[in-house]
Amino acid sequence: MEINKMNIETIVKQVMSEFATVETKKIHTSEAGIPQKAKVAMLMGQKKIEVKEFEIPEIKDDEMLIKVEGCGICGTDAHEYKGDPFGLIPVVLGHEGTGQIVKIGKNIKRDTTGKELKIGDKIVTCTIPCGTCDNCLNMPEKDNLCENSGIYGLMTDDDYHFNGWFSEYLVVRKGSTYFKVNDMSLKLRMLIEPAAVAIHALERAKSTGLLKFNSHVVIQGCGPIGLMVMAAVRTLGVENIIAVDGDEKRLDMAKKIGANTCVNFKNYKDANELTNRIKYVTNGVGADFAFQCTGVPQAAANVWKFVKRGGGLCEVGFFVDNGDSIINPHIDICNKEITLVGSWVYKVTDYPITFDFLRRAKGIGIPVEELVTHEFALDEMNEAMDVNLKQEGIKIAIVNK
Repeated sequence: MEINKMNIETIVKQVMSEFATVETKKIHTSEAGIPQKAKVAMLMGQKKIEVKEFEIPEIKDDEMLIKVEGCGICGTDAHEYKGDPFGLIPVVLGHEGTGQIVKIGKNIKRDTTGKELKIGDKIVTCTIPCGTCDNCLNMPEKDNLCENSGIYGLMTDDDYHFNGWFSEYLVVRKGSTYFKVNDMSLKLRMLIEPAAVAIHALERAKSTGLLKFNSHVVIQGCGPIGLMVMAAVRTLGVENIIAVDGDEKRLDMAKKIGANTCVNFKNYKDANELTNRIKYVTNGVGADFAFQCTGVPQAAANVWKFVKRGGGLCEVGFFVDNGDSIINPHIDICNKEITLVGSWVYKVTDYPITFDFLRRAKGIGIPVEELVTHEFALDEMNEAMDVNLKQEGIKIAIVNK
């Protein structure tokens, strides 16, 4: 066979074409279904979310790309939506999210608890402690108090863009904490973050030594956090649970979750009448322990009166500054010798406990998944926020179909 210059060029072109085809197949095999661009719901101003499209960045060796399946709307998201108290705008909100790993850097082998990770695994993210502030250096066991903690969904926009769970994809950065949760339903996974808030509050309450099987426990505020605290307390074995709220639908849900007494504060003319009702259902003495789960200053003042002498109180409702609350130190604290604990979000170590709690709650028939009452698409973000602000449901979620 005679090989001339033209034949050589033809053979080279054919070989290069076949090589390119193989490389293209490799790319599509390893990154199947990942688009070049994806959508985020960006908060651009007060009550103004715009769906924008950005190129998905290259994933580095210590990063992951997550295809977002869903994310709950938190009260913190609502506060930021209304008035940007954290100064984050422009920002992609959403920190109660979950999704599937679709791309993983070569340096990532395991999750924060040591479980092996691979493409296709379902994960949730926790916080990103800075590791350099006074709290991280001197109280590393309290990483929830990190002065510079990063949380996906509470990061102002940057070159990554995919910083919050209200999007189609999320980039998980180096230094993050994350957990594999393949065995949980989408609804349960979207409830992990608020459940972690509840578990941290419960652990703080347990540190007082005042929670017992026969304790009378008041839970004031039957929003998602209050109801999740209620589920955690019930799972712990406490049966005498008094729910206090002003919404009958939420009180109905409280009964399902585990409250055996529900008190609608709107049926009482003042704090004294309300306190008398609490005392009536606690053998005339008041609650052994109370969880204050609202962000209303007057409610935070009232709850002290519900607690008996020698009892305890956990304040978990004020993630943002909603104003001052007036109490009488003599009557409400000293004379009663009340033990008070504050609760601030959650620690990384609270997450594995939270997984066990949710599995146990579901196992004993507590309908925690029913807390997710509404689902919206990403393009309906503003509508979803408005439903949340009007308290027309309990847990409103954004779900990508």
